[in-house]
Amino acid sequence: MHNWARYLIFFQYIGTKYRGVVKVPLEQQGKKGVQDHLEEAIQRLRPNNLVSLSVSSRTDTGVHALSNSAHFDLQRKNDKPPFTEDVLVQALNFHLKEEQIRVTHAHRVPDDFHARFRAQSRTYVYRIALGVPHHTLLPLTDWNLCWSLRDTELDIEAMREAAALLIGTHDFSSFRAVNSDLPFKNPVKTLDAVAVQPGSSFAHSHFHRQLQFWELAFRSRSFLYKQVRRMTGALVAAGQGLLSVSQVKQILDARDTLAYPQGVVAPAQGLFLKSVDYKESGE
Repeated sequence: MHNWARYLIFFQYIGTKYRGVVKVPLEQQGKKGVQDHLEEAIQRLRPNNLVSLSVSSRTDTGVHALSNSAHFDLQRKNDKPPFTEDVLVQALNFHLKEEQIRVTHAHRVPDDFHARFRAQSRTYVYRIALGVPHHTLLPLTDWNLCWSLRDTELDIEAMREAAALLIGTHDFSSFRAVNSDLPFKNPVKTLDAVAVQPGSSFAHSHFHRQLQFWELAFRSRSFLYKQVRRMTGALVAAGQGLLSVSQVKQILDARDTLAYPQGVVAPAQGLFLKSVDYKESGE
């Protein structure tokens, strides 16, 4: 059908007010997922079909995205031609109104394209602010957008040494949280890159206090449930001297969820899905 089209969209969101990215079941009241709001915006375009998004990368409550992606099929009524990519982006953002969600761009893709399975890699960035005795001392532009620590410094070399242990193909069972998918997911993943690098406040040019920020970046084709937050927590613990580099290796080698120490997981608000990369679209 000439008026039927499959689109790949890229979108960003501040995850604080949403119950993760994926659709929330109707029987569960309260916060909606980002997918709920995107599908509502698409339905306001009055398509001939009931639209359902396939989101490429799942993020939890409170986690943000600079660029996530999803595909969906859309057929216009009355034999109208498919929306152009630019018009689709503008229309969706108009219908999203005040939601903290923005569609950044869209691509027409083949009918067999799948946003999740065609993704070649995903990159996450975790933001940390140092020397913050209470989170109310953060600038508003970083509120709920980083992990604020009382520590004024971290042992960055220890963090980088521990991070190097995680690079490559490993059984990451110790770094995944328990959920319903646990028996069905292969815990062996290949972590292509980990970086511990200086960051900055989103308001660094204008804020009256000099805050030191660090960013941890992780790139892999896919990740296990809460793997990035658990890896981040272990690396920060190494930077604080709470874990030694050898203890981080012991946790990895244990290949056991229960081997991960309690109270170390990094909180959701500092985590950003930075990008989902596809060879086909050049994104």
